[in-house]
Amino acid sequence: MQLKKLNDKSIDQLFEAVLTLSSVEECYVFFDDLCTVNEIQSLSQRLEVARMLGKGCTYNQIEAETGASTATISRVKRCLNYGNDGYKMTLERLGR
Repeated sequence: MQLKKLNDKSIDQLFEAVLTLSSVEECYVFFDDLCTVNEIQSLSQRLEVARMLGKGCTYNQIEAETGASTATISRVKRCLNYGNDGYKMTLERLGR
């Protein structure tokens, strides 16, 4: 895991801050202050790519629907296959 290399109090604080958010509206407020629109869109795009890969969609289908590059799709697929199951855990909890 790449983040383990960066494990420090400031990253812990960021994750703890996210865990305090209790609604989608609070997330919009917090992430609007924290990230650029493009950063938020990139994160949400990766999650959608992961969902679609999990459903068996092809690269072409994913690219057409999300606008994600094949590099992004490949990176997400690599995380799904060899990562820490973060996408899987989150998507299961969302019921997707």
